Amino acid sequence: MIRSCYLAAPGFEAKLAEELSRREVTIDRWHGLLALSRDEPVPSAWALDAWTAPVEIEIPSIKAAADALRAIQRNWAVYAVKHFRRMTLIGERLPSVQVRPLIFPAAAPTSHLGAWTLLAPDRLLASPTKSSPFVNGEILFQEDRIGPPSRAYLKLWEACARLRRWPLPGETCLDLGASPGGWTWAIAQLGATVTAVDKAPLAPDVAAMPGVSWRNDSAFGLEPEKVDWLFSDVIAYPERLLALVQRWIEAKAACHIVCTIKFQGETAHETAEAFAAIPGGQVMHLFHNKHELTFLWEDPA
Repeated sequence: MIRSCYLAAPGFEAKLAEELSRREVTIDRWHGLLALSRDEPVPSAWALDAWTAPVEIEIPSIKAAADALRAIQRNWAVYAVKHFRRMTLIGERLPSVQVRPLIFPAAAPTSHLGAWTLLAPDRLLASPTKSSPFVNGEILFQEDRIGPPSRAYLKLWEACARLRRWPLPGETCLDLGASPGGWTWAIAQLGATVTAVDKAPLAPDVAAMPGVSWRNDSAFGLEPEKVDWLFSDVIAYPERLLALVQRWIEAKAACHIVCTIKFQGETAHETAEAFAAIPGGQVMHLFHNKHELTFLWEDPA
């Protein structure tokens, strides 16, 4: 009996498997990028999406499949691995789920969404609940291909969409490891005041934006100071970044923290778990992450 499923990002199946093994979750088999397990669901940072209540349903016909899904709830997202024609015919009998690029700033959707797939032509696997509000954990934005100096800003957009909160005009932000300025650009676009901290300068167009200032300094040499938002996309060993974040939280210096946990070589699962254990925090592999996780934190007070 399948009790939980975890969808890996392409190329990160091994990272997901390592994490689940540490949590004593057995992967019985893979269905494409979907890890199927007989164990109860657990929180997973490396899963783009987790199916938390999967059920297997025998389906003698296409109509029977669609009727079974509709009897459970209205909105479903398909994960297609094989039997594509049959899945398409079933999907045509279900209410359409529109997937459009988000225009940021925009929050993640709140509408209820389940997930389903075909394990065999006559056997359907469906979960009415899942961890991600997006279809297969994939969030796409209407991108700006002219203004930002890099595509790193998409990680910040996704993190804020998942938080359902972003910097507002009048709020103060600190961007650690900012150069060339992808995150600083994204923050300044929102009308917030941002101080970019890096030994390397910002791209000239970003440095010239209203509300932007640059501080020639090391992220790890700063004493915590009162800001509304602390951002970090700095390249650093995860253990060192954890100490920095803990120092800022203990100093009650920031109300919100968004930082990228970047791994060099082996994945520091233990450190990622320490991040996730911080009250008010969560760790996730964003759709726009590479070999890295993102830590999101809001002051629980």
